[in-house]
Amino acid sequence: MYVHRNYGFLMTINWSKRPFIYGVLYATAVVAAGYWLSADISLPWQPVTVVGIAVAFYLGFKNNSSYDRTWEARKIWGGIVNNSRSFASSVIAFIQLAGREETEAWHRRLIYRHLAWLTALRYQLRLSREWEHTEDRINGLYIPNICEEYFNRLDDDLLPLISKEEFDAYRPKANMAAQILARQIREVGELYDKGILDGFEMQQLHEILLSLYDEQGRSERIKNFPFPRQYASTALWTTMVFSALVPFGLLSIFGGDYSHPAWMVIPFSGLVIWVFFLMEKIGDYSENPFEGSYNDVPITAIARAIEIDLREMLEEKEIPAPLSAENGFLM
Repeated sequence: MYVHRNYGFLMTINWSKRPFIYGVLYATAVVAAGYWLSADISLPWQPVTVVGIAVAFYLGFKNNSSYDRTWEARKIWGGIVNNSRSFASSVIAFIQLAGREETEAWHRRLIYRHLAWLTALRYQLRLSREWEHTEDRINGLYIPNICEEYFNRLDDDLLPLISKEEFDAYRPKANMAAQILARQIREVGELYDKGILDGFEMQQLHEILLSLYDEQGRSERIKNFPFPRQYASTALWTTMVFSALVPFGLLSIFGGDYSHPAWMVIPFSGLVIWVFFLMEKIGDYSENPFEGSYNDVPITAIARAIEIDLREMLEEKEIPAPLSAENGFLM
């Protein structure tokens, strides 16, 4: 996620320059063809405008729908923040044994496993899908072949939080994060069976854990179900059709005898084509809020903020620092 006030103009141009370059080259070819053929190949601007209006409305629909996916993802992770704090504070308040060391050990056991769940979930959400922009992952953090790196990277982050035996039990499972929550629920039930938790306390913890299951499922729904490709594809192809018509329509405005004014078609065509493809590109890069690119929901930074809160609840001394933005991007 970009956290500065605005994207710089040069950054925006660099990110989206290809449609402008192609538009200029295409318009140059159209103007040159008309000049060398000495023929009027212009189209009335009015029907081209009607097509442009229709495309603009469609791009607006697509961008609104794409933004809804991103905003829903952010709300889901806001819920994870709240439920994580509720879970940790409830564990500390409810689980009180005779010995302080045993009490603190249980607190760490359950809260560290919750941190392990957070870690496993964000790794799973960063795995590649074929419809995502894997070539545009932030270098050094989420690389295109992250699927092959999954367990190698996960080992380093999970083993400080759970035992190797527990990790090895999760490794063959299809959904590690779901299995971690299942283990939490079983252990809460065991604490009730031992009389450490009463019925109300067990119910409270169960409700929080079930809410975390719901939030994981909502995240997975966004991750595993792409923005419907018929809508995404139609936005792209209609933008290309409109862009193909733009130079011919502008010839009717700037044209005539193909003297100097006709060449003004070239920069204006490039500008119009760039604007429409920029709108299409913004929607395209907002569809997948967990793909590890520059416009993601910053779930890594959110997970670190949760970890800081939970470790402070445990009154630990060594607290990790919040993640800071690199070159304006927070992941």
